[in-house]
Amino acid sequence: MPYSEQAVLSVRPWSDKTFSFTLSRPQDFAFASGEFVTIGLKREGKLIARAYSIVSPGDASELEFLSIHVPDGPLTSQLAQVRPGDSVWVNSKPTGSLTLEHVRPGRVLYMIATGTGLAPFMSLVRDPATFARFEHAVLVHSVRTEAELAYREELESRMNGRFHYVPTVTREPFPTPERGSVLFQSGVLAERFGLPAVDPENDRVMICGNPEMTREMTDHLKAAGWTITNHRGIGNFTTELAFVTHHA
Repeated sequence: MPYSEQAVLSVRPWSDKTFSFTLSRPQDFAFASGEFVTIGLKREGKLIARAYSIVSPGDASELEFLSIHVPDGPLTSQLAQVRPGDSVWVNSKPTGSLTLEHVRPGRVLYMIATGTGLAPFMSLVRDPATFARFEHAVLVHSVRTEAELAYREELESRMNGRFHYVPTVTREPFPTPERGSVLFQSGVLAERFGLPAVDPENDRVMICGNPEMTREMTDHLKAAGWTITNHRGIGNFTTELAFVTHHA
């Protein structure tokens, strides 16, 4: 059976639009940090399911997810109501293109996220294997309001000489109001942390967020000589197109 019934262990609201929750981990469920899996709720015998990136690293004992709340969304409007002890159904086959195997090892890993596109990067930041493969990791998380900066305290506490976190807020006064894509394309990100100028030979980029940002970054990188990872081979940047299914 492709789906197993798992228990909700905890729920945490971040803003009026975002929340995270943890589930029990199915037995024999293996995944790579950065992957996503389809989860859902059963209503009147029918399973309503969507793809969600896993916030937990691959070796975690629980599965954690970050979601937006769409008031009339067929799944998120229901997920927003779950409480510890409730059931969520989890597919047995995770997948995704934001894993360490989807980019070549390199000098700096840049992770550009908007909204709940942060989820797979939380998994990677929490995984020591990321820092075994890269000298530095830079995570930029762009949201509309400050309350949507999920996991901010944890990310700030992880900052050191090798991990760099940049929160940006676009619709409220905030020290960094620029979108992450703008910061990356302008070269400001590398400068801020004293890193070498971004270079497709040495650096790698992962992108997860709204489709407009993903297209903008993909076009920019391709024009600058970067190669996207696809069925033909491993490149120096990768995106998660399945992210669009996080929104209903």
